[in-house]
Amino acid sequence: MKHSLTALIAGSLLAASWAVFAGPGAIEGVEKQPVNISAIAMFLVFVFATLGITKWAAGKTKSTADFYTAGGGITGFQNGLAIAGDYMSAATLLGLTSMVYFKGFDGFIYAVCFFIGWPIILFLMAERLRNLGKFTFADIASYRLDQNRIRTFAAIGSLTVVCFYLIVQMVGAGQLIQLLFGLDYNTAVTVVGILMMVYVTFGGMTATTWVQIIKACLLLGGGISLMLLTLSQFGWSFENLFSKAIESHKMGDKLMAPGSLMADPISAFSLSLGLLFGTAGLPHIMMRFFTVPNAKEARKSVFYATGFIGLFFLVTMVLGAAAISIVGTNPAFFEGGQVGGKLIGGGNMPVMHLTKAVGGDIFLGFLSAVAFATILAVVSGLALAGASAISHDLYARVIKKGTASSAQEMKVTRIASVGLGIAAILLGIAFKDQNVLFLVALAFGVASSVNFPVLILSMYWKGLTTRGALWGGIAGLISSVGLVILSPTVWVKILGNPAAIFPYDHPAIVSMTLAFFVTWLASVTDKSARADKEKEAYEEQYIRAQTGLGAASASAH
Repeated sequence: MKHSLTALIAGSLLAASWAVFAGPGAIEGVEKQPVNISAIAMFLVFVFATLGITKWAAGKTKSTADFYTAGGGITGFQNGLAIAGDYMSAATLLGLTSMVYFKGFDGFIYAVCFFIGWPIILFLMAERLRNLGKFTFADIASYRLDQNRIRTFAAIGSLTVVCFYLIVQMVGAGQLIQLLFGLDYNTAVTVVGILMMVYVTFGGMTATTWVQIIKACLLLGGGISLMLLTLSQFGWSFENLFSKAIESHKMGDKLMAPGSLMADPISAFSLSLGLLFGTAGLPHIMMRFFTVPNAKEARKSVFYATGFIGLFFLVTMVLGAAAISIVGTNPAFFEGGQVGGKLIGGGNMPVMHLTKAVGGDIFLGFLSAVAFATILAVVSGLALAGASAISHDLYARVIKKGTASSAQEMKVTRIASVGLGIAAILLGIAFKDQNVLFLVALAFGVASSVNFPVLILSMYWKGLTTRGALWGGIAGLISSVGLVILSPTVWVKILGNPAAIFPYDHPAIVSMTLAFFVTWLASVTDKSARADKEKEAYEEQYIRAQTGLGAASASAH
């Protein structure tokens, strides 16, 4: 085991080193930047540090509990940082700041939509998740329902979300590295995939957790430092910062008022529903609640995560507003020196140009490396969630009916991790010229319409039956995927049809409502003997959910 780990780490370092000297190559629509040596050097430092953590974590990973949940030995504060690291992506840093830069107040509304899911998780789900679950959220959904059918369906839902999200992250990795590091797209995707396989296959949840914690600290530290450097340009006054942003922006006073995002209330509401309840259905987020020793630490996890994520979102709002007057008025950051024209590097670059303007090339290199590190942390969490769905839910529980040994389950998990890593690399390369924005809507749509209804009803509604959960979940899966395909983004922009059949890009307003309705209808009309037993079993589940009696405990180390 140690020799194979050392060999794979060496291979990863060779791949990372090859990335440094990779030749040129461009993808359509992305302007490649000069090679950023400082960014690459800082990224390699991060890679060496995290691979060292992986080797340490491999020595501590002795059982399935260690692999899936770090033995339940992560504290609430550590887990809160790791959850924040899982949730704060490079897309958040680049995307939200650029949205504020271009759209003003609409960017803030978008950030709020991403943020408000956390109180739901804190007050409704965290404690019950920890008390009822062990390794995956399918443990909770199948607690009193038919194990085989519910676990199979929950695994399909989890893998669907994981695959859509992985494609987005891998394509984002390739484009970010081309933009920020000046390296080849395929090289970047391959390096991310190889490193992901190493983190997950050998280090499991322990390595993934610490990669996420380090990444969260770097991202928060870098963002706050950049905000302080920026504020110093405005005499440490938020009033001056936003006043100059209004003066510099073509929208003027309208910059500080809701705009096009709120022009269509139904679309805005559907987006909000998907982000609010989709967050509570993301398998890699739910899995993190099984890494803490008890329900109290689970509540602490969400409390700390909410604080860290909220702070980061506020920082991105300030950076986006500051970029309006610092970047938006400087010819050096525009193609051809034409202020108001196309930004060098594309529309997602305002925060990076701001970093160079106030912090210089070294700080730009640091933030570029952190942006890449965020993708490594997110894809590691996604791969672990996908691998656990295959090994724990499908192999150990459905195929082997609970008779698989810990060693057998670990072997399947590692094979699944490698398989997911290879698939992620191939999908990232295959989708490199595609607009993958619709996959974000699809991931949150599936999470809010398939995973969340089954999960929340299994915890809170006595009347839920296996038939109801399956029918409702299938209705949510088909409608969420189908409506995204029929939406303007896919049906018109990607498939080239003249008009969209479904007028909204976000399906949750229909698909989530349909999922809840079909689940309810199929459950109340289920008069079978099995349904009666499932309803009676709710009392025992309720006691465990409230007290934690019989809940999985932390492993001894």
